[in-house]
Amino acid sequence: QVHLVESGGGLVQPGGSLRLSCAASGFTLDAYAIAWFRQAPGKEREGISCITGSDSTTYTAGSVKGRFTISVDNAKNTVYLQMDSLKPEDTALYFCAASNRVTSAQHMGVISLLSGWYDNWGQGTQVTVSS
Repeated sequence: QVHLVESGGGLVQPGGSLRLSCAASGFTLDAYAIAWFRQAPGKEREGISCITGSDSTTYTAGSVKGRFTISVDNAKNTVYLQMDSLKPEDTALYFCAASNRVTSAQHMGVISLLSGWYDNWGQGTQVTVSS
């Protein structure tokens, strides 16, 4: 059974950093794509970044590119989202999700961040950026 657990959220000042973790169980990451999404109150869910195990490529949304970096530790079956230079508008509930239908983040590009591809979701971790 696919199971995802996010951690690492919290309160941080503008300009600060956080690293989110998505611990996966019930499957191995080399056969799946893992993506990070976020949803702020009153706003639609937004795809942030994706990494695909099959080809080890990534795709990151323009809104966070250069500030957020996705990575994977296959030994720990965990995907990370390093978030730097955080802004108040990054405040949201952050989710990770898994898909076995997204085959290449690099080739699929922004398509890889459509939530409809993802069948398994974590419970989310709150990130608040405020002074």
